Amino acid sequence: MVSMTFTLPAESVALLSFARPAAVENGFGYLGPDGQVDTSQPIQLWITGRMTHCFALGAIAGVEGCEEMARHGIKALATTLKDPDNPGWFSAINMDGTPASEDKESYAHTFVILAASSALAAGIEEARPLLEDALGNIEKYWWDEEYGMMADRASRDMTRIDPYRGINANMHLTEACLAACSTPGCDQHLNKALRIIDRVVALVAEFDGRLPEHFSSTWVPELEYNRDKPADPFRPFGSTPGHWLEWARLILHARAELQLRGREVPANFLPTAQRLYALAMSEAWAPNEELGFVYTVDFEGKPVVTSRMHWVLCEGIGAAAALRTAISSEGEARDAEVEEERTRYTSDLEMMWAYGYEKFREAPGAWVHELDEMNRPSTTTWSGKPDIYHTLQATIVESVPLAPSFSWALAQM
Repeated sequence: MVSMTFTLPAESVALLSFARPAAVENGFGYLGPDGQVDTSQPIQLWITGRMTHCFALGAIAGVEGCEEMARHGIKALATTLKDPDNPGWFSAINMDGTPASEDKESYAHTFVILAASSALAAGIEEARPLLEDALGNIEKYWWDEEYGMMADRASRDMTRIDPYRGINANMHLTEACLAACSTPGCDQHLNKALRIIDRVVALVAEFDGRLPEHFSSTWVPELEYNRDKPADPFRPFGSTPGHWLEWARLILHARAELQLRGREVPANFLPTAQRLYALAMSEAWAPNEELGFVYTVDFEGKPVVTSRMHWVLCEGIGAAAALRTAISSEGEARDAEVEEERTRYTSDLEMMWAYGYEKFREAPGAWVHELDEMNRPSTTTWSGKPDIYHTLQATIVESVPLAPSFSWALAQM
């Protein structure tokens, strides 16, 4: 399914071109700083899922070669990355296709859903059984109906579930469910996203906007988790402003999805998104007068890890764009206030894009993934340029409606 009226921005096309060398026999590899596959790294499920989603977006927009790449990703997700003997998918495989990890991770599984949904939007029908399989796997093995949230890690045979619970995996399940509910015949998955968002909205209120990341098996926050590993790439200590921004955008996507369906919209969705964005700008943006968002803060708002991650900037762009779109639909009685907010978000977008192009973008499509607190290239948490997911979505978020999801919105344009 190719969009007949939408042309991707030049930077989007450059990102897709930069990502093409990631294709390897059994999926998509981890790109190093030179844009070539780092063969010392395994083939990650989350990278293959995210790259497949990105190439599906390119295919929908008619970018040459992207459909072939998306099909390659779907094939890998359906075959070599799928565990032939147990439920679900390997978290990573070696270049020869053998498992590189025994544990399974729900975070990575969510990107199978996202990839399959986007591939279907691109007209790749072989993604349909993959989507059904992935949705069924989440429901049967990961989803906890009592808490309305998902577990995080399990043994290869799925008989032992780790007691750790994380908000990050659930954030990406929210994204995956919003994509899936746009897929014909899968609209019921919106309710999972809403249950997760309800808990997040409550946590934002309880912790003054500084969302906890780590929890016990009964969803009690563990605020000291990983204090000795504050810069962990997936489980850092403290609160993560990049996730505040990402949640702001996802809450607004869910709000728009409800509006699109004529369903009641919770009154606290928009204020929560506004609060998360405002807090990120006040506590995480340029605290040392150097531009950029810090990676983490503690629960008093003090920066902990001051590195600047490209993905956080991209989610800042996404949140600002989503808020500008959302408030533009507010009633006439708020016209003056709306215009003031629109102007602020537009100014923020201009500032963030200028900073991103100056500091993170080495060349068209090539974005450094981490800078230190002085905005110099760093590899404390991330090395190389593993994937283009956050950056690509940032380049299109201002051009598509908030609902349906990115891929289905593009397909309808």
